[in-house]
Amino acid sequence: MEKRLPLALFLSFLVLFAWSVFFAPPPEQEAEPGQESVAAGETAGGPAGTDGLAGGSGSGAEDAAPSVAEPRAEVVDSEVRELTMVVGEPGTPGYFLATFSNRGGVLAGLKLGDYVTRVGLTEEERRETDNWEPLLEAVETPNGPLGSLLVRTSDSSRELAPGNLDRALWRMEELDDGTAGPGVRFTFGPGTGVVFEKTIRFEPGTWHVLFSFSVRNESFANIAQSAQFELIPAACVPPELQDRFYPEPRVVAVPRDGDKAVWKAAPGLDPFETGSLEVGGDIACVGVTNKYFGFLLREDPAQHTVQGARYEGIRSVSEEEERKLIIADVPLILPMPGVGRRSEFQYTIFAGPKAPNVFAEDFEPYHALIQDSDLGAGFCGLNFNSIGHGLLVVLRWIHAVVGNWGAAIILLTLAVRLALFPINRRSQTAMARYQKKMKRVQPKIDEIKKRYENDPKKLREAQAKIMQEEGAFPPLGGCLPMFLQMPIFFGLYAMLRSSFDLRQQPFAWWITDLSRPDRLLEINLHLPILGNVQYFNLLPILMVVMWVLQQRGMPQPADEQAARMQKMMTFMPILFGLMLYNYAAGLSLYMLTTSTLGIFEQKVIKKVWPIDDTEVERKQASGCGPFAGLMQKMQEKQAEEAKRIEALKRQRKGGKPKRKR
Repeated sequence: MEKRLPLALFLSFLVLFAWSVFFAPPPEQEAEPGQESVAAGETAGGPAGTDGLAGGSGSGAEDAAPSVAEPRAEVVDSEVRELTMVVGEPGTPGYFLATFSNRGGVLAGLKLGDYVTRVGLTEEERRETDNWEPLLEAVETPNGPLGSLLVRTSDSSRELAPGNLDRALWRMEELDDGTAGPGVRFTFGPGTGVVFEKTIRFEPGTWHVLFSFSVRNESFANIAQSAQFELIPAACVPPELQDRFYPEPRVVAVPRDGDKAVWKAAPGLDPFETGSLEVGGDIACVGVTNKYFGFLLREDPAQHTVQGARYEGIRSVSEEEERKLIIADVPLILPMPGVGRRSEFQYTIFAGPKAPNVFAEDFEPYHALIQDSDLGAGFCGLNFNSIGHGLLVVLRWIHAVVGNWGAAIILLTLAVRLALFPINRRSQTAMARYQKKMKRVQPKIDEIKKRYENDPKKLREAQAKIMQEEGAFPPLGGCLPMFLQMPIFFGLYAMLRSSFDLRQQPFAWWITDLSRPDRLLEINLHLPILGNVQYFNLLPILMVVMWVLQQRGMPQPADEQAARMQKMMTFMPILFGLMLYNYAAGLSLYMLTTSTLGIFEQKVIKKVWPIDDTEVERKQASGCGPFAGLMQKMQEKQAEEAKRIEALKRQRKGGKPKRKR
């Protein structure tokens, strides 16, 4: 066996040598002057650009077949390249730092030049691109890098580009002809007789990015009438604040004919989770937003190429701390051109701040639906967006007068408190009268408790009888102010949580950004419950102190059960303080102002203008206004029903009900 091994190796070498001699590949031809060599995987006859073809545009319509010249070799890049450009002028819309990559032909990064990541920067620091606000970031995923405006093939289009389009090295060409705006053109021909082209331009003086995708058919004879592609508009929009009270980033889809936007946030899903956004009709725009900025794509209504919207959760593999991100996946159904023809499809993208004076103009009428999705779905199925919008209008009006958003929040809170004061006062009066009556009735209740200590049934009947005779029913109107304040509270909460107006706006002293926690000191500690605490926030601590003081100033209830409940509520301010420790300073300022006004009402207003707790006649003592009579009638009907049920029970037992004397 060992003697045959050298012979076998020699024969194998001889076979390989003979194969290389008789079946050698043809010599590689040198490119003629002015013509570059064909890239690997590419065949001649797949021309790019506009050579031999007329340019086409407009809703996917095919151009008329021109005369086709002899095709030249298609050129694609042989290595990964990036291109970075500054677009626009400082202080004008559309001032960007854009980064492009030829891998997949994508917009790899986009920064906003007039918005910075933090407050307190000098003018020189504001000009440094490292401090510009990132709107798009390229992300390395387990499946490879992702970029924005990425196009993929699907089952029906895979034969046009067997190697797919998202990993190909497209030919990248910078555009700056001074008319249509700066940008980049990507071209790729996979050797199938079809050439793909993507153009990304920035419209001067606007927040618009103009995106077009075209298909040129050079020699693909049996092309289908239409094919599906997958477009990823934004990959990826990073979170702007990582605010736990506002889940971001999120995919948003808006219907053309509908009354609400549909969204899905990244913090609410796991990496690699996918799903659909059902809007109930055609989609007007779709994209990804964070708290204050958005990258949203829309098409001309005449095209009808966007056939839905999906979301996909992703994670980065290049960062130490995993971030939950999300991308939009838009299916495109595109009509395919015949041989010698070209089809082009155009889209407009809003890439900028969700500021009201900008967003409303660019996305009329869909901006209101997206802003409603920012405000949230409300509470317990109730939507308070209209209240939030109304309060935001008032807040902006106050800010126009005082010139400080923090002062405007304080004045708005005071205005809301004054508007509700008459209702609160009436409720407090009814409650004070009820408390005084309960103090008078309490000895009778204590007496029957001793008498029927071992008979709970008779004890309940005797208590109900006393309460009915005395008319000592809790005032139904006492809960009315709370129900009226809840919509206002949730409307204010949603408005202050998501309003672009508060971004990086200072109030006073150490509060330099009302959209973030106040951050008095940097401490970098690990604390129980709170976890890693980077900053010491003073406003939440002051909120807890004011809540405790306000609670202690409340009158002690005469009812034993109510008193026990009040003691249990003593610990709630501390719990809420821990939950709201990273509250945005604007929200904390609102809560702190509300508690301060409540204490002022307890300590000052009630002393200057005492509440009248004088008991009135019974017909008015049981409640507040029209609710009193309703409550009394309900109690009477309840007593009658109890008597009827008791009589039926006696009849079933064979007894006879006692006659009334």
